[in-house]
Amino acid sequence: MVPGLLLRQVRERLGLTYRDVERASFELASRRGRSEFIIRISRLADIENHDVVPGLHKMYSLAAIYHLNPLQICGWYEVPLEEFFHDGACHHAPLTHLAAPPASLRVPLRFDPSFDPRRTEFLSRMVERWGRFEGALTNNEIHYFYGFIGLADHRMEPLLRPGSIVLIDGAVRQIESGTWRSEFERPLYFVDVRTGYRCGWFDLAGDRLIMHPHPLSRCAPEYWHYPDEVDVIGRVTGIVTRLYEIDGYLAAECPEEPGDSNRRAS
Repeated sequence: MVPGLLLRQVRERLGLTYRDVERASFELASRRGRSEFIIRISRLADIENHDVVPGLHKMYSLAAIYHLNPLQICGWYEVPLEEFFHDGACHHAPLTHLAAPPASLRVPLRFDPSFDPRRTEFLSRMVERWGRFEGALTNNEIHYFYGFIGLADHRMEPLLRPGSIVLIDGAVRQIESGTWRSEFERPLYFVDVRTGYRCGWFDLAGDRLIMHPHPLSRCAPEYWHYPDEVDVIGRVTGIVTRLYEIDGYLAAECPEEPGDSNRRAS
């Protein structure tokens, strides 16, 4: 069914006329301070009857006035906004950066009765029903972020491979000091160094924040004046990584590459 017809059916079920929608859109535009939210009668008729695709602001107005989820309207126009995270994972970037979180996460809702969590299992065969939980890993809390480890960022390899996706707890920004029994216990942090991002092990020494790359990466330590030259985004609490190289794997990014203001730690 064409999107315009679906929108007309929703409007009619709500008992709204063209003029009602236009009036409501004027009120919304006034409240939001942007005239782009206005849907005039002639434009609404074109949307419903002539397959005219509404712009972003008008689509938002329709969703608000019709009490619809904007993602649902986008789906009618075959724009799968809920899949942007998965589609984006197919297009990798050379530099480490923050990334928007997925709109939803697919998680198991019911397991096969024979499932034993003590044993290593092929999970896809043991799940009877999958579902989507909004923000399942973060409990819908806003202080969680996602980061992408650039294909050219080999600073923490092999512990943190290029192309990995990390979950960041923005509520934990204090650099922890101490001793750890293994590299897997030592906390990882995601930081903003003004010219880019870094993800790895950090120490705070006076007014210097020092990044210690993984010894096997052969990268040199780096430091920045804290807090003038760096912001701690948060502590890494989860990692999704690949066990094989991604097509287009790039050469290692060096701390002293041209134009990089980072310094080797002495």
